Amino acid sequence: MPVAAIAFPMTTACGVRTSTLDPQVYALMRDYTGDVPGASLLVLRDGVPIVRRAYGLADLEAGAATTPRTNYRLASVSKQFTAAAILLLAERGRLRLDDRVRAWLPTLPAAADTVTLHHLLTHTSGLLDYEALMDPADPQQVQDLDVLRLLEAREQMYFAPGTAYRYSNSGYALLALVVERASGQRHADFLRERVFLPLGMERTLAYEARRSGVADRAYGYSFERGAWRRTDQDATSAVLGDGGIYSSIDDLARWDAALYDERLLKAASWRLAFTPATDTDDPGVRYGYGWRVSGETLWHSGESIGFRNVIVRYPRRRLTVVLLTNRNDPEPYDLARRIAALAMADPAA
Repeated sequence: MPVAAIAFPMTTACGVRTSTLDPQVYALMRDYTGDVPGASLLVLRDGVPIVRRAYGLADLEAGAATTPRTNYRLASVSKQFTAAAILLLAERGRLRLDDRVRAWLPTLPAAADTVTLHHLLTHTSGLLDYEALMDPADPQQVQDLDVLRLLEAREQMYFAPGTAYRYSNSGYALLALVVERASGQRHADFLRERVFLPLGMERTLAYEARRSGVADRAYGYSFERGAWRRTDQDATSAVLGDGGIYSSIDDLARWDAALYDERLLKAASWRLAFTPATDTDDPGVRYGYGWRVSGETLWHSGESIGFRNVIVRYPRRRLTVVLLTNRNDPEPYDLARRIAALAMADPAA
C-alpha cells in the first residue's frame, strides 16, 4: 500500500516554521531555548503540520541544535509500536491475543501460567517489575532476554492475572520476545521491515548499540547541582520492547497518519488498540494496547533517564501534538495539552 505524503510546511533556514500560533507557543516553550537541552514540537491538524519547530540543543558538548529531524529516545512512547507489532502478527494468524505467554516463553515460572498476551498489552499481568529484580551494583545494560531471565527465577506475582492494573515494563519486554518467536525475526528487524519502512519512517529504529546508529541523535541530560549533565543511558536503556525506539517529529507525523487508515493495520485492530480495556491507577485514565485513553484523547508519555516525551491525539478533531525533549524534567504532558488548547482556539490554525 502506498505511503501517504506528509505535507511539511515551508520552514526557515534553521528548519523552524512561522505560524500564527508561534508567539503563544514560543512563550510556552521558552525554557527549551538557548544553549540548553531542547525539544522538537509538532502540531498536526488534518494531517498537516501547523506547528513544526525545534528548540535548544540536541548535543550540548558539540553545540548541535535540534531540528524537526532530530531523533529522541521515545522511552515508553515505544509501547504503541510493540503493541502494533503484536496486532500485525495476530492479523496474520501467527499468534492470538488470548495466547498464554508461556506458550511462547515456556521458561516463565508456573505462577505466570494464566498470563495472556492481552494481559501484557494492558498491564494487567501481575508480573514483577524487572527493574526491581536487577542488581543495583551491576552497571551492565539488560536487554529484553535478560528481563525474561530475571523473571524466570521468581514464582511471585503482584496479583492474579487480569484482576488488577499495574504498569509493567516487564510485560512489554516480553512482548518483544514474543514478536521475535512468532515472526522468526529479531524485534528491531521486524519493526523496521514491517512497520517503519512501509510507513516511510526511514530514520526511526529500535536502537541497539554496536548494531545500529541513530542519525541526528539527541542525547539525554539531567539538571544536577546547577548544571546540565549528560545522562543518556542507564542499565535499562537497552530493553527494546518497553522503550528502545528512537524517532523524530517528522517520522511521527507519518505514524500519526497511519493511525487513521488501514495501510498498516485493519480498522478492527486499531479499535482494539484504542479501546479502553482496563482502568488504571489514575481515575481519569484507562488503558488500551499501548495507549492511554482520557476522554476524547489517546496519548502516551515516555520517561527515561534524560528524556521526557509525549504524544497526545484528538482523533475526532484530527489534531495531534507531539513533544519530544532530551532532558529529565519537566514532564511534557500538561504542556502538550496547553498547546493543543491553543490550536483548538485558533481559527486560523
